[in-house]
Amino acid sequence: MRKTLLTLIGAGVLAMALAGTASAQTYPNVSNLKAFSAEANFMSLPGYLRYVYQQQTGQWLTYAEAQRVVQQQTGQ
Repeated sequence: MRKTLLTLIGAGVLAMALAGTASAQTYPNVSNLKAFSAEANFMSLPGYLRYVYQQQTGQWLTYAEAQRVVQQQTGQ
């Protein structure tokens, strides 16, 4: 019983050490780009943000989330 308890406590401590801390989500900055220009690969700013984010992380943002991020970045 005591050995089992120590094993469980050790596993819990190890899990907490490996978990690390959560980091804030960071997105590529597109505020200095012009929509539908060559620099934005002829995409809207939310579309370009989704594309670049997917290239960096392998995950897709929803269009609504990308719009929200672009509005925050451009101050609109």
